[in-house]
Amino acid sequence: MAPRTTRRTSPRLLGAAALALTAALALTACGSSGSGAGGPAKVSKESSKSPYQATVLTKHFDKPDLVLNDTSGQPYDLRAKTAGRATLLFFGYTSCPDVCPTTMGDIGVAMSKLSPEEQQKIDVVFVSTDPERDTPKVLRTWLDSMGKSFTGLTGDLEKVKAAAKTLGVLVEDPIVNKDGTVTSSHGAQVLGFLPSDDKAHLLYLSSTSTQTFAHDLPLLAKGVAA
Repeated sequence: MAPRTTRRTSPRLLGAAALALTAALALTACGSSGSGAGGPAKVSKESSKSPYQATVLTKHFDKPDLVLNDTSGQPYDLRAKTAGRATLLFFGYTSCPDVCPTTMGDIGVAMSKLSPEEQQKIDVVFVSTDPERDTPKVLRTWLDSMGKSFTGLTGDLEKVKAAAKTLGVLVEDPIVNKDGTVTSSHGAQVLGFLPSDDKAHLLYLSSTSTQTFAHDLPLLAKGVAA
């Protein structure tokens, strides 16, 4: 994988605070031959004086009603397990060659800069879009290289697709290529949920730098309003 150049950029839009703009965000498809584009999902973002460097959403999404198996093979109720906790949620798959490991790696680096107390206040949840190959063991081994505290979920793909759809994230069925590799097209957004209301207020795109996550995670751990 080619070295990644990190840039500190703020995706928030500039302008009068009273104005809101609806943007169509192309969903990144990471696969064995690189990145492509899936169908667009419309989410709103507004200019603001938010302390966060993430895109601040005008529509606050509920956590999906999703129960899958975690990496210990036990049922994991996303809403119940993360209730009242700061949460980062990302959909992807372990054999992704680009967006998934880069995104999760950046989050892992940012998490490592937090104090132990801050780390304990944030749940990082990775939901597999290729559950047939992402067994609990495979998922745990992959996640451990980025963050041993990260939660990995795998199971019924139809449940995953339905949950992602409620957040405006597209997940498509994996495609097995002629050479045996797998391509799974999925949205590359990370949703940040605040502990105050368990809703997504923050959006991080695939181009988000480690520095942005490092800036925002201490705020998220404290439950600072967006």
